[in-house]
Amino acid sequence: MTTWTSDELNRIAGADELEIAPLRRDGTLRGPVPIWVVRDGDDVYVRSFRGTDGAWWRSARTSREGHIRSGGVDKDVTFEEVADAESNDRIDTAYRTKYGRFGGAYVDPMVAARSTTLRLVPQ
Repeated sequence: MTTWTSDELNRIAGADELEIAPLRRDGTLRGPVPIWVVRDGDDVYVRSFRGTDGAWWRSARTSREGHIRSGGVDKDVTFEEVADAESNDRIDTAYRTKYGRFGGAYVDPMVAARSTTLRLVPQ
């Protein structure tokens, strides 16, 4: 399994947004969608602001593969669902810490969207 380098983790964590392009059922990439991204330790996570209604998230959950760009990092990734409460608690905190300046109208839906948490694993 490939892991993120320290430089990649720092660049992604330092960026406000990540462009995510999951694979469609036909194997082509969806158009990139800008989303928020957080780091927890040596892992990178995303969630769907629209919850399970987010089209990019539904594609990512189905295909389990896609492409990301953020902070100068350009990678193919695998998407892994995250269900454990302890990890999601840390990810909630990471969203509040990184994006709190945007206010609750934006941060609260991200925290509420725990069921859509995906870990990005570099390929």
